[in-house]
Amino acid sequence: MTTFRDLIPTKLAAGVWNCLTKYKTNLPNFPQSETCELLILDRSIDQIAPIIHEWTYDAMCHDLLNMEGNKYVHEVPSKTGGVPEKKEVLLEDHDPIWLELRHAHIADASERLHEKMTNFVSKNKAAQIHGSRVGNELSTRDLQRMVQALPQYSEQIEKLSLHVDIAGKINKIIREMGLKEVGQLEQDLVFGDAGTKDLINFLRVNEDVSRENKLRLLMIYAALYPEKFEDDKISKLMELARLPPDDMTAVYNMRLLEPSSDTKKSSLPFSLKFDVHKKKHAARKDRPGEEVTWQLSRFYPIIEELVEKLSKRELPKDEYPCMNDPSPTFHGTSQAASVRTGHASAPHSMRSRRTATWARPRNSDDGYSSDSILRHASSDFKKMGQRIFVFIVGGATRSELRVCHKLSTKLKREIVLGSSSLDDPPQFITKLKLMTANELSLDDLQI
Repeated sequence: MTTFRDLIPTKLAAGVWNCLTKYKTNLPNFPQSETCELLILDRSIDQIAPIIHEWTYDAMCHDLLNMEGNKYVHEVPSKTGGVPEKKEVLLEDHDPIWLELRHAHIADASERLHEKMTNFVSKNKAAQIHGSRVGNELSTRDLQRMVQALPQYSEQIEKLSLHVDIAGKINKIIREMGLKEVGQLEQDLVFGDAGTKDLINFLRVNEDVSRENKLRLLMIYAALYPEKFEDDKISKLMELARLPPDDMTAVYNMRLLEPSSDTKKSSLPFSLKFDVHKKKHAARKDRPGEEVTWQLSRFYPIIEELVEKLSKRELPKDEYPCMNDPSPTFHGTSQAASVRTGHASAPHSMRSRRTATWARPRNSDDGYSSDSILRHASSDFKKMGQRIFVFIVGGATRSELRVCHKLSTKLKREIVLGSSSLDDPPQFITKLKLMTANELSLDDLQI
């Protein structure tokens, strides 16, 4: 059965296509053959990505540190030698260390920061005298002394100390909240290596797990086992977890994001992707050729598969219908057309290609100055094939940003992600708590 939600991407794709048709007719310099692809998706394409713990530096910052947008507040040494001052900083593209580490696993980011601080201290005698003996365990007082002794490096020290401070806080939260154990169960559930009994045992044994993390585990379970709503299994699990009523609402509202019955039978997008001869109940399969270097980095969002299939022209048209069929010459680098409705792949932009703001980073010993990422912005995107635009109605996630970054390099096509919002887990959970089953008329949808 086609639902109201299924029709939203269709109507959006039709609106975009109509605008492009007008431009093509009325603008003399508008390209007559298309220059990119657009894939329009609904949030129900992947219910798990907004909830599961994403272990990259960027995602951990926004998930665990109560940041306001990209603003982070930390203590810095006073320039007069007095009491440390509070300073607001923006974790954005102007910070080369942020650019280098934001998509790195938190363990990898922590190691690299330790190396950067160690290299800096080893190359500066004054830093060795005034700094702590323990590599990256620099106190605010240590940093204050280093800034006073090395004023010419004050900005560099501040940048490094900022990220050392952030990574230290994140790792402390991970330890104190037992997030490694929570994260392991999350990923085992998603990959079919754990089931109902494992979740029950975890909830019984780990009563001190935070309310939010219990909620997120149960939301993942609800996405994996929607049939359990029928036999009250999920309500019993919520009682075991001692969730309050508003948290229960978020779990029950996962049903509102459940894919339509047609989608459930298909291999894409959010289906149970497993071999029928296996007993695993899995929403993901390990990707061939993908090496898992860091613990808990196994999970990937569904759009990684979708974008790769789109680039190879393997997206099934019955599930991702085109507004217009691509011309025979189109294959990433040549020009042609493809506009899809429903879950849609589609029209094209007349803007010139620019270098991506997160251009491929170069590492440096100190993460700053001479080998700054900003000074070595890659021009590779100018030599790549047509862009792929992905738009997700209902909010995108940082894991989806990460895979778009990754696939731009892998596919040699710039992948641009857009959405109605960028949601971290707390924001997404709040949205679900406020969601109702009362669906609007499609006529009320403004494009």
